[in-house]
Amino acid sequence: MGTSTMNLLAAPKSAIAAAVGFLAIAAFQLSLAAGAPLGRAAWGGTRAHLPVGLRVGSAFAAGVWVLAALIVLGRAGFRISPLPAVFVRWGMWILVGLQPLAAIVNFASPSGWERFLWGPVALVQMVLCLVVARSRPPVEGD
Repeated sequence: MGTSTMNLLAAPKSAIAAAVGFLAIAAFQLSLAAGAPLGRAAWGGTRAHLPVGLRVGSAFAAGVWVLAALIVLGRAGFRISPLPAVFVRWGMWILVGLQPLAAIVNFASPSGWERFLWGPVALVQMVLCLVVARSRPPVEGD
C-alpha cells in the first residue's frame, strides 16, 4: 500500500476522530454555559461555577467548536458539511495553526485539568487536523 493510498484512508478516519473531539469540547463548553460546576477545567480554573460573562464565552466557544467539526468533516469530503470549499480549505489550515497555540495556553494554565487534559487534547487535535489538511481533497462527484 503506497503513501497516497494510506493518506486516502487516514484522512476520513482522522476527520471523524477530530470531529468527535471538537464536538466533545463543544459539549463541555455547553455544559459550562448551562452552569455545570466544571469551571476548574476551563478559563484558567479559578472557579467551579463560571460567572455570566464566562458562561456566555463558553456558549460562543461551543459554536466555534461545532464549526471546527464541520470544517474537518467538509475537508475530508463528508457531505454533511454545508460550508463552501474555500472556507473549508482555509479553515482547516487555521485549525492546524490554532491547536498548538491552544496547547501552549493550556499547558501554561494554573489549572491541572487544563494542563493535563486540554493541553494534550489540543496536540492530538492538531495532529488529526494536520493529517486531514495535508490530504488530497475529494473530487466532486465521488
